[in-house]
Amino acid sequence: MNRRTFVAAMLASTALPGALRAQGFEVTRTERQWRAMLTPLEYRVMREEATEPAYSSPLDKTFADGTYFCRGCGLALYPSRTKFDSGTGWPSFYASYDNAIGTKEDRKLWTVRMECHCRRCGSHLGHIFADGPAPTGQRHCLNGVSLMFRAA
Repeated sequence: MNRRTFVAAMLASTALPGALRAQGFEVTRTERQWRAMLTPLEYRVMREEATEPAYSSPLDKTFADGTYFCRGCGLALYPSRTKFDSGTGWPSFYASYDNAIGTKEDRKLWTVRMECHCRRCGSHLGHIFADGPAPTGQRHCLNGVSLMFRAA
C-alpha cells in the first residue's frame, strides 16, 4: 500500500460518521435538533461516535430490574437481566432485545471492531466484543450517556 492509498483509506474511515448514518433511520433529526436535546457529551458520543470516560456513568453499577432505552429516541434496547459487571468501567450486556440494535464495522483505531447503534435513530451506543459470558459470549460495551434506565 502506498502513502496516497493509506491516507485516502484513513480519511474515508473517519469522515462524517454522523452525517452518513443519518440516512435510512425511522427517527431523524437535524443537527440543530440533536444538539438542542443532548448535552455536549451526549452529542459527541451519540452523533459523532466518541466514547465517554471509563467509570464515569452511574449506569455502570446499576443492577436493578428494569429496561435500558435509547436516549435519542426512547427505543427499548437492553433488558437488565442481560447486564453484567465486566470490570471495564462501562455498562455491559450479553444480549439486546430482538431488532433493537444495528451494527457496522468500525476501523478507526487501527483494528476492526463491531460498533453498535440504535436501529431506530442511529445513535452510537458502543461496541460488541467476543469476550462476554454465556449464553452469547458477547460483551456489548456501551456508553452510559447513550442510555436511559427505567426500573421495573
